[in-house]
Amino acid sequence: MRNKDEIKSYLLAKLQKENVFWSFDKSSCQKISDWNLIKYALIHLDLPEIDLLFKVFPKGKIKRVWLDEAVIQGNYLRNMNICLANLYFDIKHPVQYLKRMETYYLNRA
Repeated sequence: MRNKDEIKSYLLAKLQKENVFWSFDKSSCQKISDWNLIKYALIHLDLPEIDLLFKVFPKGKIKRVWLDEAVIQGNYLRNMNICLANLYFDIKHPVQYLKRMETYYLNRA
């Protein structure tokens, strides 16, 4: 895959193959926002596909989506979030960091 659009199309196809959009109208899933592409890829795809996100989007944008969409889900995605924190975001103490971020987001709401 050479360019960003090819990578985005590949990731979208992988998400569709995983039936991530099972409850959506098929025509509405042909084009999704960058935010939703990042969110669904982080939650539903494997590490090789997540690696591709970093070829398309800046690390800061991916981290923002991760914090706003995945971290706040608490125990449901805890193991995945610990893995992402260690592998992609260089967080030294991920368990404490995630707990702190969950508390921050809960207090903010």
